[in-house]
Amino acid sequence: MTRRPERVAFDAGGGIVLAGDAWGSPDGPPVLLLHGGGQTRHAWGGTAAALAGAGWRAIALDQRGHGDSTWAPDGDYRIDAFADDLRAVVAALPARPAVVGASLGGLATLVVEGETPGTLAAVVLVDIGPRTQPAGVERIVAFMRARPDGFATLDEAADAVAAYAPHRPRPRDPKGLEKNLRRTADGRWRWHWDPRLMDGEKRIDATRDPARLDTCARALRCPTLLVRGRLSDLLSEEDARHFLSLVPTARFADVSGAGHMVAGDRNDRFTRAVVDFLGGLPCPSTSPRRAASPRPARSRS
Repeated sequence: MTRRPERVAFDAGGGIVLAGDAWGSPDGPPVLLLHGGGQTRHAWGGTAAALAGAGWRAIALDQRGHGDSTWAPDGDYRIDAFADDLRAVVAALPARPAVVGASLGGLATLVVEGETPGTLAAVVLVDIGPRTQPAGVERIVAFMRARPDGFATLDEAADAVAAYAPHRPRPRDPKGLEKNLRRTADGRWRWHWDPRLMDGEKRIDATRDPARLDTCARALRCPTLLVRGRLSDLLSEEDARHFLSLVPTARFADVSGAGHMVAGDRNDRFTRAVVDFLGGLPCPSTSPRRAASPRPARSRS
């Protein structure tokens, strides 16, 4: 197993190059980790390393406009642009990957597999589904738009995160936030994403079509896991039940002590749920184009 991640990059076309970190043997079955809006590939905590330890080739990507990946030349951050990026990455891999997608990454995953079934070996949606709570969405949007001028210090940024997620202990040393911030020429710290994500004509929330996402969910035939943060104000219990009614073969994990950012809030429980789920699948490296059979189940963490 690779103890330190290997830097990788994927040409998604249209001037977009996606940066990523890869753990594990290149011969292992691939699993992609796609973060949520405003996050970076560093959002997964120890999940990628744990997957590598279980035999997977785990690849955490910065999505377009985030982290070290290219900002969209045309400012296109609508869901179809992220879905097209995912298709380009899948085409570059030696076998169909499983995909773990949080929030924005989960929506792109749902569109890809729902509209082109058989593209992915398995789907893990993290605190996202076709239906979400408007108040939870608005709280995220407000946080992302709140500090366009950035922060004078890392401590200021840590205070902002603590106010947004009071259930999560504030780190004593805010240096870890450097992975999610960029130091600009004026010396201030700004979130490491393109401001047009939230304010451009083709911003993330420019189009939202729950009926389309319902159709995508009904089309899922690959093994599927929905992971919800039990404290989430974005994906309610009712929203989770709605998804499970559309995908009756899906498995479900409700992670206690976690809000919308499940992997960051309770990485231990989140990682266990994902590793256990993927560990029950046929190995795609030995059968790269065969779809595994879904297994109905429910679990609570």
